[in-house]
Amino acid sequence: MLVLLAAVLIAAAIVIGAVLWSRLPRRRQTAPANAATRVPVASAVPGQAGADADEGAAVDAKPQQDEDPNAIRPLTGHEIFTKLCEFALGRGRGTELAAGHEGIAESAAEALLDAATQQRYAPRRPNMLPRLLSAANDENVSRRELTSIIAKDPSLVGNLLKIANSSFYRITPEPVESVDRAVALLGTDGIRSLITAAVMQPIFRFGGADFPRFPEVAWEHTFRSASAAVPYTFFVEKADPFTAELLSLVMGLAGIVVFRVAMDQYAAAPRMVPHASVIAWLLDNHCAPTARRIGASWELSEKTLASLDNQTWTATGHPTALGRSLHYGRLVGALAVLRTNRVIDEDTALASIPRTEMPQGQVMRMWMRLTPQPGNAQSSKR
Repeated sequence: MLVLLAAVLIAAAIVIGAVLWSRLPRRRQTAPANAATRVPVASAVPGQAGADADEGAAVDAKPQQDEDPNAIRPLTGHEIFTKLCEFALGRGRGTELAAGHEGIAESAAEALLDAATQQRYAPRRPNMLPRLLSAANDENVSRRELTSIIAKDPSLVGNLLKIANSSFYRITPEPVESVDRAVALLGTDGIRSLITAAVMQPIFRFGGADFPRFPEVAWEHTFRSASAAVPYTFFVEKADPFTAELLSLVMGLAGIVVFRVAMDQYAAAPRMVPHASVIAWLLDNHCAPTARRIGASWELSEKTLASLDNQTWTATGHPTALGRSLHYGRLVGALAVLRTNRVIDEDTALASIPRTEMPQGQVMRMWMRLTPQPGNAQSSKR
């Protein structure tokens, strides 16, 4: 009897133990430690949202984590130039040609093939420019001799003093009232840029009833592009800053030529109202080729002219050092124009400056000089 009772107790113990053992794992598996974190981590990595799709219902289809709403998105090159063009023209539609205006665009493109050789559109290289720049680069030429050369052209003196007193160049509270003082204050590099600007600026004085702001904005962009290209060329490409500066000016001149040719085509078709999209399309597609033809008429070398190739709004790089300098200068110059005219804010502008090997301190000094404003005017004069 005792043996039978023991057998029953042992069997009961085994059954109870089996039940408890079978239930214990189920309680431990109800809350795995990593069940809530796997999907968000995977979906946050581009291209990995569906990496665990074959694991069945164990993976929930949770949405990707939202991006930081406070993050500043840099503008692309195309966005920068489109905004600049719309600001210059007062209205615009990017580079998509307006319906019915294709004929104007085609006739303008054909006219641009020889516009660089026509006095009406592209004046020959200013006669004073080579002599002045040669003197500015010659260490043996004294300040008095350089001043004497400039003083021989009264209109040049007027333009030079006007630019020297602009917010971009002025470095003292007192106005600059003589060429000699301008030379003394700005030094060789500064006076060389000033001379180039003073000689070239009159070429940009072409207005029009339809887009009266374009010449002014074009000059502003050209001037700032040249000023941005110089430090980049010096610090990053180790190339000739003057050539980069000159290419920026030629590219700006080409923009004016493109604009004037387009306006002439519209004038020949009086029933057509000038459309901003045509100007934008021509600037994007024909500014660089026109600049190349102008440069060739100025007898620039083939190596230098190659830097003008493929300088479009969507370009992201260039095979030559001067080409990269020109591209960088044009982008930063456009950002500076947009910023000084309050089209974009400071954070967006700074975030959109292309990242290069130029020291960050130098980048900020360049930027403050390109965008003289009440908040950084003193800093830009140091």
